[in-house]
Amino acid sequence: MQNGDIRMKNVYTVRQVNSYIKNMFAQDFMLNRIYVKGEVSNLKYHTSGHIYFSLKDESGTIACVMFAGSRSGLSFRMEEGQQIIVLGAVDVYARDGKYQLYARKIVRDGVGLLYERFELLKKELQEMGMFAPEYKQKIPKYIRRLGVVTAPTGAAVRDIINITKRRNPFVQIILYPALVQGEGASESIVKGIHALEAEKVDVMIVGRGGGSMEDLWAFNEEAVARAVFDCSVPVISAVGHETDTTIIDFVADLRAPTPSAAAELAVYDFMEMKKNLKLREERLLHFMQLILERKRQKLEQYSLRMRAYHPQQRLNEQRQFAADAENRLRREMMRRLEQEKYRLGLMAERLKGLSPLEKLSQGYAYVENSSGANVRTVSNVKQGEQITVYVTDGRIRAEVTGVEKEET
Repeated sequence: MQNGDIRMKNVYTVRQVNSYIKNMFAQDFMLNRIYVKGEVSNLKYHTSGHIYFSLKDESGTIACVMFAGSRSGLSFRMEEGQQIIVLGAVDVYARDGKYQLYARKIVRDGVGLLYERFELLKKELQEMGMFAPEYKQKIPKYIRRLGVVTAPTGAAVRDIINITKRRNPFVQIILYPALVQGEGASESIVKGIHALEAEKVDVMIVGRGGGSMEDLWAFNEEAVARAVFDCSVPVISAVGHETDTTIIDFVADLRAPTPSAAAELAVYDFMEMKKNLKLREERLLHFMQLILERKRQKLEQYSLRMRAYHPQQRLNEQRQFAADAENRLRREMMRRLEQEKYRLGLMAERLKGLSPLEKLSQGYAYVENSSGANVRTVSNVKQGEQITVYVTDGRIRAEVTGVEKEET
């Protein structure tokens, strides 16, 4: 091939080729969501939180990485030599031109197929609306009959019975001894749900103790999920430990992390209720006493008002007013009499000073002419006229023998 022929061909950079291959991987639907199983090798937990490892089998190896943001998809600590199944996407790292598996979820081999079935059923039931909150029934606060669908032996049923009796010994427990693991377990659980529903229990606990995903698989069956969803009695799911999740946890009206917690959620605490009732009784009595005291005070106020407006009270007030007025009048009259008596004394003294008798008693005399007029000057009498002279102890009749007038 000549140099001119090479120039006639299209020439690509390494970056372009790697990008082209990367696009091919991105457009492949199967490679975007693929399960790959193999043995863990070259495992490295990086300080950044990323996990780098390889999957290998008898014929080859593929590089894998799980970024820190996807670590929620890993529920155990990986170790060299483990058989695992990785869910992720195969893509090309354009810088190095190498493809690798970008892991989103990692499970131990043997659980992977069950997990896939779990995810598919979960998605299907969710799309059907069986997880919708509007279909959830409210758990009654006070119950008398508790239904339990679980194995007749084991820690789960013992925990439920013990906690129920401790919280409220008056609650009746109706146990349906169901198979919770192995062949026929799902059918037994469904029969138990229908049987307790027919017994008209107030609330139902469906569950068992912890175990592997295979052990808990009966509670992931569609038949059990539909029985829980269709049940007219409120159902509390209580499967495994807090970290275990099954399909009926999404369908049930309430999920409890453990069977013990389910009993606490279903059965109210009788002693606590008694304490609350006692406290409320005391508060009620206190409020009643306060109300009665307020009403009593108001009654006393109304009684005082009634007394004030009673006709007898008004009459008594008028009588008192009249008596007070009479006393005031008497005091005023006495005061006026005293004033007038004083004035009279003054006037009497003044009149006494002007009284002719008083003058007569002092040696003076009162003279009248024959006409009865007071003789004040010599011109009031004439010679030979009969006059009367008044003195202290009587009258003197005399005749005027002469009249002499003196010049002042």
